[in-house]
Amino acid sequence: MDSDPPPGFTTQTRYLLQPIPFSVRAFVLPDLFAGKMHAILCRRWKDKGRDWHDLVWYAANHPELHLYHLEQRMRQTRDWTEGAALTSERFKDLLIYAIHSLNVGQARKEVEPFVKNPENLSIWSQEFFLDIVSRIRFV
Repeated sequence: MDSDPPPGFTTQTRYLLQPIPFSVRAFVLPDLFAGKMHAILCRRWKDKGRDWHDLVWYAANHPELHLYHLEQRMRQTRDWTEGAALTSERFKDLLIYAIHSLNVGQARKEVEPFVKNPENLSIWSQEFFLDIVSRIRFV
């Protein structure tokens, strides 16, 4: 739950049927992906395995990233103070830097207890995450 979201996002109403029928307003997936990228790029404590696990999920299922909303999140936290807009090239540079700084073993260890098949995490490496960068599309 984001009680003070920055501008530039879109929401949608989703209807759930269990445990009772109800509706919920949520960010659309490209804006949720922007929030996840903000966590990876700007979180003060690094190497959160769940963030990297979520990056893999987004890359595989919904690789569209709302770059403007990410920029607004970064401006809100003062992690982007440049006058110019955040470009896809600059974003990729920042993500590549984060990947090179990533302690892959620590990230894997943190998320292992929460995944069904921890052996699936054996592919995790800097090279693996660098490949993911090329799969992200911008909206």
